Order: sequence, then structure tokens, then C-alpha cells
Amino acid sequence: MKLAAIQYRPPKGEPGVARRELRDLVNAAGEEGADLVVCPEMATTGYVWRSPREIGPHSERPRGETFAMLSEVARARKMWVVCGFAERFVHPPEPSGPGGAERRLASLYNSALVITPEGELATTYRKCKLYEADEAWANPGWRRLVFPTAFGRVAPCICMDINDPEYVRFLHEVRPELMAFCTNWIEEGIDVHEYWRERLAGWQGWMVAANSWGEDEDTRFSGRSAILAPGGEVVASAQVTGDEVLVVEVAETPTSWQGVGAAEA
Repeated sequence: MKLAAIQYRPPKGEPGVARRELRDLVNAAGEEGADLVVCPEMATTGYVWRSPREIGPHSERPRGETFAMLSEVARARKMWVVCGFAERFVHPPEPSGPGGAERRLASLYNSALVITPEGELATTYRKCKLYEADEAWANPGWRRLVFPTAFGRVAPCICMDINDPEYVRFLHEVRPELMAFCTNWIEEGIDVHEYWRERLAGWQGWMVAANSWGEDEDTRFSGRSAILAPGGEVVASAQVTGDEVLVVEVAETPTSWQGVGAAEA
């Protein structure tokens, strides 16, 4: 089994350019035989947005252009892909009033696509614990989940979720074999790997952490995307700056989960 973390800095507000660059990075991981590829949070838009109106033009539905691009690569390389994006969820139409036309409302989420090796959309995970920058435009998610693969159950997680005691409790209760961690982790002058280890203490699973780097307005990201083994050993780490593809071959995870469907809470 091979795990891959993509460290990537998207050009702010240029999702078309970001998709092309991201496709090349994900494809590079596939060329190395990756079975699971994790991309950063908000990987096609940049992270800092001041309002729903500002980010709205760059948001997309789960089966939008980012899915179409990643689906093609996932299917060609027979691998799972988890990628953060700005989700626009369009609600079913509702009447605007007596005799009025129907209207459709939309909600925005900081989300992650989960794409199967067949190129299908397995699920969309929505960040539950919002950071202050998210609160300017995003709605919180309401469910945590895992999805089954041929090499173990994977729990998607987005950045601030790791600081949520409810998420950590979920990991300990469900005990997935892997975590797909999409993040825009801010540089705070700490050892980010040690901090992640502390947050996940006691959970015995693989962590695939894909981060951004550089600056977005007045926010600086820490880089140092990593793959952590059960117990917290860092088996691969990116630099503080620069796009990188980390690929690590690991022993197969336990398969006692087989026959169990996706879990959520």
C-alpha cells in the first residue's frame, strides 16, 4: 500500500490554473503507485475569503469541475483521492410566495471530495469545526464519517477539526486505520508534527497530512505536509515552502473491518 500527501499552494482565486497544477501533482503521485492521495484544504481557491459573496464565484458543486478533473486521474491510476474545495450546495427549489416563481438557495461549505479508484464520488465531507477565517463565509458541517477501502477505513478530516474533542473522540471510538487530513495549517512557530501527535495521542492509525505553504493575504501557512505512522512517527515530511509530492509505501493495515460499511456520527 502506498500513501501520498500533496503539498500545494493554489494561485488565489484562479481555480482553472489550480486544477491544472493539482492534476499534475496528483498524477505524479499516481505514477509512483499511490493507492490514496490527499490534497490540501481549499486546494483550488486559496483560503482567506471575507464573505460568501467574495468566494461564491469560485465555489462549486461536488460534481463540478474539480471532481471531473480528479475523477479522470483517479480512474486512470486506480487510486482514491481526497481533496479540499469550496462547496456550493444548492437546495431544492422552494416557492417564493403566493403566485411567485420557485427560487433556489445555496449554502457554502469548506469541504473535501472523496473519489474512488473507479472515478466515482464516494462522499463529500464538510468541515465541522470552523476556524475564524471560515466563519466569514462557510457553514459548519454536522457529521463525521469513515469510508471503507481495500486497505482499511479512512476518516476524512479538515484542519481545525483536529482541535475538536468530539472529532478525537470519534477517532477513538470508530478506530479507522487511516486519516486523510486536508489542511491549511497556519504557521504559529511550533513543531506542527508534534502538535498533531499530541492531538491524536492514543489513536493507532496512519495520518496523511496535506498542507499549503506561503502566504494568503496576511496569513502564512506552515508547509511541512507529512505522513505519520501509527504512534506518531513522521515517515515523510515536506519542506516549509514549495509544492511537493510525498509517497510512502507501508505495510498493509488490518483487514478486520472488511464487510463493514461506512460509519458516521
